[in-house]
Amino acid sequence: MIFSVRKWLERLRFLILFLAFTYFMVQVLSIVSTWITPVDRYREPQGKAMKVFHQDMSEAPHESMKERLKLFYWYGE
Repeated sequence: MIFSVRKWLERLRFLILFLAFTYFMVQVLSIVSTWITPVDRYREPQGKAMKVFHQDMSEAPHESMKERLKLFYWYGE
Protein backbone atom coordinates (compact mmCIF):
# COMPACT_ATOMS: atom_id res chain seq x y z
CA MET A 1 0.00 0.00 0.00
CA ILE A 2 1.42 3.34 -1.08
CA PHE A 3 0.79 6.47 0.97
CA SER A 4 1.13 9.82 -0.70
CA VAL A 5 2.66 12.24 1.76
CA ARG A 6 1.56 15.22 -0.32
CA LYS A 7 -2.12 14.14 -0.18
CA TRP A 8 -1.98 13.57 3.57
CA LEU A 9 -0.37 16.97 4.12
CA GLU A 10 -3.10 18.62 2.02
CA ARG A 11 -5.78 16.83 4.01
CA LEU A 12 -4.13 17.81 7.28
CA ARG A 13 -3.86 21.42 6.11
CA PHE A 14 -7.54 21.40 5.11
CA LEU A 15 -8.55 19.92 8.48
CA ILE A 16 -6.53 22.50 10.42
CA LEU A 17 -7.96 25.39 8.38
CA PHE A 18 -11.49 24.01 8.73
CA LEU A 19 -11.13 23.73 12.51
CA ALA A 20 -9.58 27.20 12.76
CA PHE A 21 -12.39 28.83 10.75
CA THR A 22 -15.02 26.90 12.70
CA TYR A 23 -13.52 28.07 16.00
CA PHE A 24 -13.37 31.63 14.67
CA MET A 25 -17.04 31.56 13.61
CA VAL A 26 -18.12 30.16 16.98
CA GLN A 27 -16.30 32.98 18.74
CA VAL A 28 -17.84 35.61 16.44
CA LEU A 29 -21.34 34.21 17.00
CA SER A 30 -20.73 34.13 20.75
CA ILE A 31 -19.72 37.79 20.74
CA VAL A 32 -22.74 38.77 18.63
CA SER A 33 -25.04 36.76 20.89
CA THR A 34 -23.65 38.48 23.97
CA TRP A 35 -24.02 41.87 22.29
CA ILE A 36 -27.66 41.25 21.29
CA THR A 37 -28.90 39.70 24.56
CA PRO A 38 -30.31 42.25 27.01
CA VAL A 39 -28.47 42.72 30.27
CA ASP A 40 -31.44 42.02 32.54
CA ARG A 41 -34.23 40.42 30.56
CA TYR A 42 -36.54 39.94 33.54
CA ARG A 43 -36.64 43.58 34.67
CA GLU A 44 -39.82 45.63 34.79
CA PRO A 45 -40.63 47.04 31.35
CA GLN A 46 -40.39 50.79 30.77
CA GLY A 47 -42.67 53.17 28.89
CA LYS A 48 -46.03 51.85 27.69
CA ALA A 49 -44.94 48.21 27.85
CA MET A 50 -46.68 45.94 30.30
CA LYS A 51 -45.51 42.81 32.02
CA VAL A 52 -48.33 40.39 31.29
CA PHE A 53 -47.39 37.41 33.43
CA HIS A 54 -47.52 37.60 37.18
CA GLN A 55 -47.78 34.44 39.23
CA ASP A 56 -49.99 35.26 42.16
CA MET A 57 -50.89 32.36 44.40
CA SER A 58 -53.28 34.46 46.52
CA GLU A 59 -56.04 34.20 43.87
CA ALA A 60 -56.54 30.45 44.11
CA PRO A 61 -54.56 28.94 46.99
CA HIS A 62 -57.14 26.16 47.40
CA GLU A 63 -56.38 24.55 44.02
CA SER A 64 -54.58 21.28 44.30
CA MET A 65 -51.94 20.11 41.90
CA LYS A 66 -54.42 17.57 40.51
CA GLU A 67 -56.93 20.33 39.67
CA ARG A 68 -54.26 22.48 38.07
CA LEU A 69 -53.06 19.55 35.96
CA LYS A 70 -56.64 18.75 34.91
CA LEU A 71 -57.15 22.37 33.81
CA PHE A 72 -53.83 22.31 32.00
CA TYR A 73 -54.88 19.31 29.90
CA TRP A 74 -58.47 20.58 29.52
CA TYR A 75 -57.42 23.94 28.03
CA GLY A 76 -54.51 22.46 26.13
CA GLU A 77 -52.01 25.03 27.33
